[in-house]
Amino acid sequence: MRELVTTPFGAASTAAEVIEGVDLRGRRAVVTGGSSGLGAETARALAGAGAEVTLAVRDTAAGDRAAADIAASTGARPRVAPLDLADRASVAAFVAAWDGPLHVLVCNAGVMAPPETRTPEGWELQFATNHLGHFALATGLHPALAAAGDARVVAVSSVGHLNADVDFEDLTYERGPYDPWSAYGRSKTANVLFAVEAARRWAGDGIAVNALNPGRITATNLSRHIGDVSAAPASFGPRSTDVSWKTVAQGAATSVLLAASPLVDGVTGRYFEDCAEAGPRRAGVRRGVAGYALDPARAARLWRASLALVGE
Repeated sequence: MRELVTTPFGAASTAAEVIEGVDLRGRRAVVTGGSSGLGAETARALAGAGAEVTLAVRDTAAGDRAAADIAASTGARPRVAPLDLADRASVAAFVAAWDGPLHVLVCNAGVMAPPETRTPEGWELQFATNHLGHFALATGLHPALAAAGDARVVAVSSVGHLNADVDFEDLTYERGPYDPWSAYGRSKTANVLFAVEAARRWAGDGIAVNALNPGRITATNLSRHIGDVSAAPASFGPRSTDVSWKTVAQGAATSVLLAASPLVDGVTGRYFEDCAEAGPRRAGVRRGVAGYALDPARAARLWRASLALVGE
């Protein structure tokens, strides 16, 4: 059995600690959802290490405020570019506007447990944003990633993927009663499956693709639809004693590790949590990765289905 990837860092490590000593000068990075929370903290760490960072955000005014804050703490001001992952035209425009190689793509933006909301295509918003939007963005930027020669793609998933597998008979949640937590779980499983198949397809281009669970974060905009995350319903998962709450700086650490650390050079197609590769889920423990999320056959099937939905 293959040994899991470990690092000297853990659940309490911060993004700044993970990236200390890493030189990213000459490398270009895109962070979706970079105007606040984990995205802004991830962008701060990358910019502080010398990367040319672009914040891909729906609200450019908020993005400008985040860029100014990052510049104040790092001396490097990220670019800000509009991107609405639930709008196919917006994703296409971002891709068309990108010029030159791309070394790091952090698929961080997301929505969690909103009231039932549908895109103009009729797609459930969480699947459309968390998976399909990022899928279209990453595949559209594939030539730029390949041009870098050693690019990394980071898919921010969640422990919520343990709640639900992808339903191939109802990918966009159009049948049966809507459950926001089931829909969220499906979209987060899709993030992991994307990493598995992208890693296989893009290995020859030198592109590493990994997914991660950032942990439960004390307060970010992700929880805006539910208020206090600690008061989420039981379907969010048991309050097991092995799960602790993290600060934003701690929550961004695993994203930064996968985006920039030499400790994971050559690692691809894996799922990480607490700055280490996660093992299989165990009954009664709110940790680990579900087998269905790493299934290569399911990953390939989802890729084909996603292409059919968003177009090539």
